[in-house]
Amino acid sequence: MLRHARRLWPGSVRARATLGATAVVAVALSAASFALLGILHANLQRNANDAATQQANTVGRLAAQGRLPDPLPLGHGADFIQVVDAHGRVLAASQNLAGRTAVAHLRPHDGRLRATWSGEPFEDGHRQRIVAVTARTPGGTVVVYAGTSLREADAADEITAVALGIGTPLLLATVALVTWWVTGRALRPVEAIRSEVAEITGHALHRRVPVPAAQDEVARLARTMNATLDRLEDAVVRQRRFIADASHELRSPITVLRTQLEVALAHPDPALWPDLLGDALEDTVRLQDLASDLLLLARLDAAEPVQRHPLDLAELCRTTVAVRHGDRIRIDTRLEPGVVVEGNRGRLTRLLTNLLDNAQRHAGGRIELALRADRGTRTAVLEVSDDGPGIPDADRDRVFERFTRLDDARSRDLGGAGLGLAIARDIATHHHGTLTAEPHPHGARIVARIPLSRSEL
Repeated sequence: MLRHARRLWPGSVRARATLGATAVVAVALSAASFALLGILHANLQRNANDAATQQANTVGRLAAQGRLPDPLPLGHGADFIQVVDAHGRVLAASQNLAGRTAVAHLRPHDGRLRATWSGEPFEDGHRQRIVAVTARTPGGTVVVYAGTSLREADAADEITAVALGIGTPLLLATVALVTWWVTGRALRPVEAIRSEVAEITGHALHRRVPVPAAQDEVARLARTMNATLDRLEDAVVRQRRFIADASHELRSPITVLRTQLEVALAHPDPALWPDLLGDALEDTVRLQDLASDLLLLARLDAAEPVQRHPLDLAELCRTTVAVRHGDRIRIDTRLEPGVVVEGNRGRLTRLLTNLLDNAQRHAGGRIELALRADRGTRTAVLEVSDDGPGIPDADRDRVFERFTRLDDARSRDLGGAGLGLAIARDIATHHHGTLTAEPHPHGARIVARIPLSRSEL
């Protein structure tokens, strides 16, 4: 049963909206129509009852005074009047009831009676609203019957019912058509967005969905969709460029390593083997380091969760500097104690190591590592500066791109693969921080800002 009901339920939003709006209006109109008919009928009945009651009370007062005229005059709103004694004899009546028997035979209890009902005393098909009241006269208690026609009330009820019966379906049809048109017009941009998205493939990421001119929810959806496509295109472009650069970087050490092995096989001279094996080992280590960097970048891009806990950055800096025995330039430190951040020790150690390695490659004779807490911005500020050639203003952001070497003529062995600063920035970003190259009067300065631990705020 439920399955059949689901099949009958319209599948499109446009049809469901039209059906729902029409159903709601139909229920509201039905309730309003019944209420209108009830109120109209009650008002017309009350007016007729009031008119008849007024006439009956007037004749009752005349009867109590013993001044009943015959025939009884009809006032405004009354169709007939009749006075009947306790024995059912007609004492007086209006001209249209002359010679007729009593309209009804009501015997008042304890001498008082007030009754109201609808009837057809004239048998002409029109209902009458009849009111009966008692009056005490010198000759005894009499009953005064007064009636007024309900022809106009019945006609008004009938006309109203017919009008509602014709107007309600027409209004419902109008509501359905307007809802169908308005919904279709509102959903037209959605269909255009859907059609455009369906055409977007991996080779057509430059396409964007149309943005409606109206500043409504659909326009916001289109702008959000375009922003998402911008990020998707940027991610795909970066991924393709990364794959191309990684392939290029891997090809070089692999080619050199293969050449060295081929030379060793072609010249089986034991005297050459130590140099060949040393060079092969060096290229293998370089290849291993490059593979490790690429794996770390892949993990950073995937945003793999890592454990974080409060870390004393000053202690981490001292430990990292202390184990660097092979550096060609001594590192001067200025470390503010007690600077605590929420982070991963391994990742932040890698960030600092990459910054120090970069400084060792470019420094002339001096490297400085500084750490301080900026309470105003609630960040830990880690600075690595050197007295090397520095970074041009135009390249301060490009230096953090992957596989970027500012000196293209520099040896790959000396310059590395160009991933150190890119990895460092990604690590800073994953710690909700930043990594920037800032001006320095005598070389380069790389500044990392990491939010302080909540216990430090």
